[in-house]
Amino acid sequence: MNNIPKVKVGIVAVSRDCFPESLSVNRRKALVDAYAKKYDAEDIYECPICIVESEIHMVQALEDIKKAGCNALCVYLGNFGPEIAETLLAKHFDGPKMFCAAAEEKDLVQGRGDAFCGMLNASYNLQLRNVKAYIPEYPVGDAEDCADMIHDFLPIARAVIGLSDLKIISFGPRPLNFLACNAPIKQLFNLGIEIEENSELDLFEAFNKHAGDARIPEIAAEMAAELGAGNKKPEVLEKLAQYELTLKDWINEHKGYRKYVAIAGKCWPAFQTQFGFVPCYVNSRLTSQGIPVSCEVDIYGCLSEYIGTCVSDDIVTLLDINNTVPKAQYKEDIEGKFDYCQNETFMGFHCGNTSSKKLSFCEMKYQMIMARALPIEVTNGTLEGDIQPGEITFFRLQSTADNILRAYIAQGEVLPVATRSFGGIGVFAIPEMDRFYRHVLIQKGFPHHGAVAFGHHGKALFEVFKYIGVCPCEIGYNQPAGVRYPTENPWK
Repeated sequence: MNNIPKVKVGIVAVSRDCFPESLSVNRRKALVDAYAKKYDAEDIYECPICIVESEIHMVQALEDIKKAGCNALCVYLGNFGPEIAETLLAKHFDGPKMFCAAAEEKDLVQGRGDAFCGMLNASYNLQLRNVKAYIPEYPVGDAEDCADMIHDFLPIARAVIGLSDLKIISFGPRPLNFLACNAPIKQLFNLGIEIEENSELDLFEAFNKHAGDARIPEIAAEMAAELGAGNKKPEVLEKLAQYELTLKDWINEHKGYRKYVAIAGKCWPAFQTQFGFVPCYVNSRLTSQGIPVSCEVDIYGCLSEYIGTCVSDDIVTLLDINNTVPKAQYKEDIEGKFDYCQNETFMGFHCGNTSSKKLSFCEMKYQMIMARALPIEVTNGTLEGDIQPGEITFFRLQSTADNILRAYIAQGEVLPVATRSFGGIGVFAIPEMDRFYRHVLIQKGFPHHGAVAFGHHGKALFEVFKYIGVCPCEIGYNQPAGVRYPTENPWK
């Protein structure tokens, strides 16, 4: 994917001076070899200069991994470890960091390292220094175990690095009756994210300046090739290509010192009559290129999409948690075929912003809801089709009105069931969705937009949210049956 960081993890082994240094040296080598056998060796860098035993060693290691281009750090306790030097290393490293430790081997006399104990002191010292670090669920293991831990750290690190260099570009205020997508931007600055808020009039001016752009025919032809037989509105492709070029040029001219960009775009009500189309298809194309574009100026929606892009290293989408599955349709297509009750299913929908690569089929159409009040010809530009079946993660990061960061994560799937509806849409199934809907989405005041990552990425998303400062008590999830939500009526 474009527009997301490439992570390189510097592995620095540490040793307490009253333990054999050879334990950390040999265990580090075994860890690096195990990673290279199972994963891409380019992901990691083995710091060879020293085993960190002192503050001086810490400085030397820090300089070495910076010189090697590492943007993430793994502090590896090959034995008990020096709690001061190892946590100072984490404190002074500018990027995401993790800690893991070596499990014991056969020799429990001269070969015993006590890293199981050392991890406790390391974690305590990290808290004393107010240093954030990722610590795996069980952070002690052999070389293969620790290699897996480092690999699990990659998507977390990718998201944290991406957010530190992200600019969100928005156009226009939210449409009328979309207060649900409104949230204070203070938390964006707390997360280290820049935001550039523009008028939709600025965007309209830029769009008009791109009229006759020499690049338009090439982009329009690219669109036609992507749509294939689904190109039902060829007359609008040149305008859509003009709009895509407008957004890409705006990004290049406005991202400033930031490396990564996401867009919160305006798409109605005046957009159609003035631009002459709807932007859904262009939004889908940019998102498929790693530049998430949210609908209805949903700033935290596009932020969530960007996090999902970093974590999954794949295309994401933003959907309304939209409508129930009719009883007759449930009985015909789902009951007895899939292990979900009706209230665990729903339809996720948006007008047409989901990438063609994530649809089972697609057609360029007009926006039916908007066309009820406007001429059809100004509502062309949606990409419609059923979303591909498979595993998904529905999630969102949100600021509350009083500036509290809150999130939710729910893993489920898109069922291989025809929607018999319109738009970019799918039949979603999430275990215990009815309870999750009531006691997380409604109870915690989340808006109707949710980001969708394709695949199960809840583990990494949970760690990302914790790392960037969301209180674990503010991360909702679809709790299994028998685990009661605090607001759930025990006598229901």
